[in-house]
Amino acid sequence: MFDKDFYKGKRVLVTGHTGFKGAWMCKVLLQYGADVTGYALSYPTEPCLYTLLNIHEHIKSIQGDIRNYRQLSEAFEKVRPEIVIHMAAQPLVKDSYENPVYTYDVNVMGTVNVLECVRQTDSVRSFVNVTTDKVYKNREWEWGYRENEELNGYDPYSNSKSCSELVTSSYINSFFREKPIAVSTARAGNVIGGGDFSSNRIIPDCVRAVMKGENILVRNPYSVRPYQHVLEPVFAYLLIAQKQYDNIDIAGCYNVGPDEKDCISTGALVQMFCDIWNADGPNAVSWESGYTKGPHEANLLKLDCSRLKTRLEWNPVWSVKRALTYTVEWTKAYIIGKDIESVMDEQIEEYGRLLK
Repeated sequence: MFDKDFYKGKRVLVTGHTGFKGAWMCKVLLQYGADVTGYALSYPTEPCLYTLLNIHEHIKSIQGDIRNYRQLSEAFEKVRPEIVIHMAAQPLVKDSYENPVYTYDVNVMGTVNVLECVRQTDSVRSFVNVTTDKVYKNREWEWGYRENEELNGYDPYSNSKSCSELVTSSYINSFFREKPIAVSTARAGNVIGGGDFSSNRIIPDCVRAVMKGENILVRNPYSVRPYQHVLEPVFAYLLIAQKQYDNIDIAGCYNVGPDEKDCISTGALVQMFCDIWNADGPNAVSWESGYTKGPHEANLLKLDCSRLKTRLEWNPVWSVKRALTYTVEWTKAYIIGKDIESVMDEQIEEYGRLLK
């Protein structure tokens, strides 16, 4: 399914490479011998996984804003990428309510600028735009959304990502059908894993509470989400980019999420986190509900990933329990000052061995 030699020597440009998911993406690409260039603003959190790993020492890193077309275009001209993975975004629902104009500017016009640079750069063969599972008009269905469902996210973040999907579709129809450039969008579920220091995300909130010796406060324990380890979407994006590089017919829209059994409530996720954390002690952690009625968020969200499984023979590798186990492993190593890079390398290697 996944050719581990494909990326050796390939020029890959990753936008948003300094983020949590971007840092994991860079680590995987480096393991597989890619020539990686990252384009992003300054580090999004403090601490930051990207800086903890000193990734800047192993890739070409360009500090820039995807809203600045001239600067972005210069980067494309300099790098001459063969593969582009667009991950730069304003990624938080809560922040989008507080700053909707910035959210739309980054997530919509930023995507326009990236697509225009792809259009103007004849070295690009494969492009993947990373969006979100929240692009769909949420109807609180019990079943998973399919790629042909209506796109109309409710909040500014989700809606801006719906717009990013529509912009990509327009560029495909208007410009890329006559060019040998394969373009896909990937709609991933909620990711967890070691090194996420973001605000207003459930597992980072758990870790911060643990480090302060406090109970974990769960804002909405009843919401159901498709939780998955960060390596699941990272490898899925790379698989899509790889497969469509040589076969443009593979290009399309793809959901990337766990199996049905791993779509669980936030309360169940946090309880599982506590159980795993407490398994080897010594300091027990627990959680409590802090439910308050805040800005609208979907209560029930699942993905149907049949298209990715059928077309690309992809299947999720780790259960949500395994994902949390490895997240706790990384976090405990970080807290006691162990070599977190070796922990990540081992996790990536194990994940790669399990790919079929």
